[in-house]
Amino acid sequence: MAKTRRIIAEHCRLVDAVCEVVDARIPLASRNPELPALSGGKPCLLVLNRADQADAAACARWTDHYRARGLLSVETDCRSGAGVDRFLPAVRTLLREKIEAYRARGQVGRTLRLMIVGIPNVGKSSLINRLAGRRAAAAEDRPGVTRGKQWYRLAQGLELLDTPGVLWPKFEDEQTGLLLAYTGAIRDDILDTETLAARLMELLGRRYPEALTARYKLTPGPESDGFALLEEAARRRGFLVSGGVPDTERMASTLLDEYRSGRLGRFTLEEPE
Repeated sequence: MAKTRRIIAEHCRLVDAVCEVVDARIPLASRNPELPALSGGKPCLLVLNRADQADAAACARWTDHYRARGLLSVETDCRSGAGVDRFLPAVRTLLREKIEAYRARGQVGRTLRLMIVGIPNVGKSSLINRLAGRRAAAAEDRPGVTRGKQWYRLAQGLELLDTPGVLWPKFEDEQTGLLLAYTGAIRDDILDTETLAARLMELLGRRYPEALTARYKLTPGPESDGFALLEEAARRRGFLVSGGVPDTERMASTLLDEYRSGRLGRFTLEEPE
């Protein structure tokens, strides 16, 4: 983390703006609170990626929320490419004054440079590949794939500096850590997956109970216990071990996989204040 923070701070002088890629399912928890200080006040474009897995109405509320605070944002789905065509126009809107200044000096068409930043496993490399129209950057559905800084030149007069995903040293509260863990920004091998899945069950039971009913035939209430829901889901899926005991470990892995892949539904786990 310290190395990536140095890369961001040292290379900001080389770019015109910063593009922060966040997870549309957790648009606040996936924003790095250290970024404004690290980027030295550079203009920032916010990309709400994985919008296809987020609640569409909630996405609209978040877009309005950030716009009201003077922050330009676009929603993208890098799996299908939806929304990616709005990236370049948003960059030109963000840097309108700088582009006009270049034009006034006779530097029409001067290359614009952006630094791509974000937490692990949020889709930065997938965004670059979509913009480049080819597999330019390594992209996998797990954190930690991008290891160092990499420059990419695009045909649209853009150069992008990709940086490794980075978290900040200390989360403000437990909920932030849980939200990041639900989406896979934190490696599963350092967490208890059954506890994590039980907490996710509780959250979905409060915000999207109909999804649990449709997928697992559960009827959660506002105060339902997450582990009890996990046990019942295991029974209904037939995930049992010796003696008919629910295999909650298998059910926990299934729940997290189906949530992260979008098979469970489209959810946004945070609301604007």
